[in-house]
Amino acid sequence: MAKTLNLSMDQGATFSNTIPILDANSNVVDLTGYTAQSQMKKTYAANVSYTFSTSVSNTAGLVTLSMTANATANIEDGRYVYDVDIINSSNAVTRVIQGVVIVNPRATVPT
Repeated sequence: MAKTLNLSMDQGATFSNTIPILDANSNVVDLTGYTAQSQMKKTYAANVSYTFSTSVSNTAGLVTLSMTANATANIEDGRYVYDVDIINSSNAVTRVIQGVVIVNPRATVPT
């Protein structure tokens, strides 16, 4: 079962968050040979999604989610849902994290 982790993102700012992937006993999961994927949407049924860039730190058991400032600038402020999947070398997909992303509005708009 996926663990819940809520995130906050500032509109128009570079976003990066590193998440430890732990097993049921709170031990770091060795992610050697794994890749990750993650998206956020307004609702789980929404057709529009925003894809996070992902990177995996193998034996450290870390997945980093990121978006550029240009990407976050195009996301309307508000509440979104997201999840993170890890994929092993046999292409088995496991959802490890899920939660809410709050996108905070910006006042400063580049000229």
